[in-house]
Amino acid sequence: MESYRIHEHFNELDCNVPRIPNRPVVGITTNYEGIDATLRSAYYRQIVEAGGTPLLIPPVNNNDVILSTLDQIDALLLTGGADFNPLWHGDEPAPGLHHINRERDLPELMITRYAYHRQLPILGICRGMQTLAIALDGHIEQDLPMTDNRIKHSQDADREEPTHSIHIEEGSLLRDIYPNDVMFVNSFHHQAVDKVGEHLRVSAMSADKVIEAVESNEHKAILGVQWHPEWLGKDGQPLFKWLVDEAGIMKEARRFHSRNLTIDSHCDTPMFFPRNIDFDHRDPRICYDLHKMRDGGTDAVTMVAYLPQPKEGEHFVDIAPFDVDGPRAYADLIFDKIDETVLAHSDYVALARNRAELEANKRAGKKSVMIGIENGLAIEDDLTNVEHFAKRGIVYITLCHNGDNQICDSARNSANTYGGVSQFGEKVIHEMNRLGLMVDLSHASERSFYDALEISKTPIVCSHSNTKALCDVPRNITDDQMRALAAKGGVCQVTIYNGFLRTDGKACIDDAIRHLCHAVDIMGIDHVGLGTDFDGDGGVPGLANASELINFTKALLRHKFSEEDMAKIWGGNWLRVMQVVQGSLCTKN
Repeated sequence: MESYRIHEHFNELDCNVPRIPNRPVVGITTNYEGIDATLRSAYYRQIVEAGGTPLLIPPVNNNDVILSTLDQIDALLLTGGADFNPLWHGDEPAPGLHHINRERDLPELMITRYAYHRQLPILGICRGMQTLAIALDGHIEQDLPMTDNRIKHSQDADREEPTHSIHIEEGSLLRDIYPNDVMFVNSFHHQAVDKVGEHLRVSAMSADKVIEAVESNEHKAILGVQWHPEWLGKDGQPLFKWLVDEAGIMKEARRFHSRNLTIDSHCDTPMFFPRNIDFDHRDPRICYDLHKMRDGGTDAVTMVAYLPQPKEGEHFVDIAPFDVDGPRAYADLIFDKIDETVLAHSDYVALARNRAELEANKRAGKKSVMIGIENGLAIEDDLTNVEHFAKRGIVYITLCHNGDNQICDSARNSANTYGGVSQFGEKVIHEMNRLGLMVDLSHASERSFYDALEISKTPIVCSHSNTKALCDVPRNITDDQMRALAAKGGVCQVTIYNGFLRTDGKACIDDAIRHLCHAVDIMGIDHVGLGTDFDGDGGVPGLANASELINFTKALLRHKFSEEDMAKIWGGNWLRVMQVVQGSLCTKN
């Protein structure tokens, strides 16, 4: 018999030691009926049974409230209910449209879109699946027309009773959860998704070709089902277990980012700054902005001044994206634009050039921007320009780009001009050593790589390079190069460039992890990291822009990397080399 003595229900380990709840929090959207926010108990009971903590989300149309809510949850469950107003996707009401619910529509579309940007796991049920479709640029059918080949999608049977079958697509996430090609479901709907849009794909259909399930086609934890698994007991539980498991990974990833400094060693975003990019908006033209940095949990990024390499017979001023006098002037223009951008948003972002400044910015709640040069062409033929750019605050110079320059031969479009590093290039490397600048050998030929490794008095880096053993293209580096790099204390930063991950150009986040794991096997955990090359054509499904970088952390967790090793990958190794290089400057001074 149940006890009604309240003290018997408490089970604290120690009243002096606060308990840290390990159960992930799943936010559940509520219905709105009459004057009340309501929810069927089956939803939260399934979440509790799956190991999660349910948090009910009322339909509040307030941007700040929605964003604050997303900070408190690890996953989102979109529940069933009334019809969507067809005006949300530009349709007029059809005769079969039922009751719409103005209280729910906008708040749920907003929270879904924000959750998508923040990489939160999402499960949509019935109306919730339709919410996913509308929020992610799909379309729903207002009323399923009754035709001779149409089955009944609004059953009269008990809610726990399956009444029709669905076919699950092979290779889908849903098939991983329910490993059968056919399953039986319950059904209470007349609106249905008819166009999934670019972010989703169909994962199940009924016998009459009505879409019964959708999921992300971008390697995100997003799934929508048209039936009501909350009423199916243990048969519905696998969906909720999937959501809670994904929420647990998200919770762990967020915890990691809160405790560790995370650094992306290479992006080309500044080339867009002269084109009136507003860095504090979610601008679809760029992969890095403040919103995306916040969503993806990246603390710092090295933004480079990228200079295209002129072909034989060309002059830089003829191919430069903007009207400038020469390479140095172009690099200065880009750095001026970075300075302007940082100054304009100084409450949220600051420049940094060493570990102390990076850590100070994180403590202050600010993102950090470091700067570098991609293509030593920027120093022209004047060694004093190395010091000029050092005084501007750069942390590294990528010695060349696609084509030989005055410093060394390139891995691509090379005429083998010097057979490696030039005599001038040797002086440049020594000057970089003197000034505490990292020597970056991404883009360099194999001979240039070994020359620089021998010339440099401090460890060298490859800020954005992959492994040639897994993708045999000129820009990637061999196992022997990686071993030599590690032996000299350097670091190789895996990049997210499609063509450097797979020769067929069909790469995804899994391929980036594959290259990382290979580099770890060859070099050891102390010599690897991440340099996305975002806005230099870097980006693949699952890691398409900075907002998705927390997915990289999730992937590391799934591969059972320890927090210590993840911290090394996420910037610790890069910082170690940077400190050694910059420390050599302090020693000489």
